[in-house]
Amino acid sequence: MSTLTPSTMASIIIFSVSLLLILLSPPAAAGSGMSSSLQKLLHSQGLPGGLFPDNVKSFDLDSSGRLEVELDGPCLAKFENRVFFESVLRANLSFGGLIGMEGLTQEELFLWFPVKGIFVTDPASGVILLDIGLARKQLSVSLFEEPPSCKAQQGVNC
Repeated sequence: MSTLTPSTMASIIIFSVSLLLILLSPPAAAGSGMSSSLQKLLHSQGLPGGLFPDNVKSFDLDSSGRLEVELDGPCLAKFENRVFFESVLRANLSFGGLIGMEGLTQEELFLWFPVKGIFVTDPASGVILLDIGLARKQLSVSLFEEPPSCKAQQGVNC
């Protein structure tokens, strides 16, 4: 039988407590309340609260850590560059990261690239990493403190 390392146990405990807090918190009506609940979840996992736009309709976190966020509709926002959010976004949430991201693209030099993951590897650095497939882009965490305003958009030519 295998034994759990202290870091694995700590990750399990943090994830379990976060999930319990979400399940025990009163349901949010919609709009800013839903965004606020999602911000709290992201903060509990060592991530900035403004990774998703201000038009969150609902979100779900299953027991495996799979996060699904539903927006009012597809939209464009801006952090450092323009980003396009599809109406449904999915990722595996773990401490310090959103892995296997689906539904988010970022504009770089007039081209659109899918964002595959978002990571905060060293909170003291003030840097967040966006994995856009070919490279990891470093941005200031301060860009992601508050959910960005999102303008309705049907799609982008990726």
